[in-house]
Amino acid sequence: QVQLVESGGGLVQPGGSLRLSCVASGFAFSTTSMAWVRQAPGKGLEWVSTINPEGKTKYYTKSVDDRFTIDRDNSERMVYLQMDYLGSGDTGVYYCAERQLGDPFPKFGTRRPRGQGTQVTVSS
Repeated sequence: QVQLVESGGGLVQPGGSLRLSCVASGFAFSTTSMAWVRQAPGKGLEWVSTINPEGKTKYYTKSVDDRFTIDRDNSERMVYLQMDYLGSGDTGVYYCAERQLGDPFPKFGTRRPRGQGTQVTVSS
């Protein structure tokens, strides 16, 4: 059974930083691409970033390309999202997602129900 548990969210002022974490279990993590997606208030899920299984290839949506960094630790079954220069447009619930058979690449994770996520609120 796939389990993804996100943490690290919180309230941060504009321009601040947060580091999100996700611990994964129930599937072959080290051979699976992982993504972060988010849901802003009143909107649908938006793909944010993807990292390939080896951690060497990374993709970002344009709005976060120069501010966010995705990373992973296969030995710990963890995926991270370092978020810098946060703005109000980054507010939302953030989820991690595993790539499943048939999912498009690199943008996946927005079609399935996710775990509990972690709330990120950017406000002064």
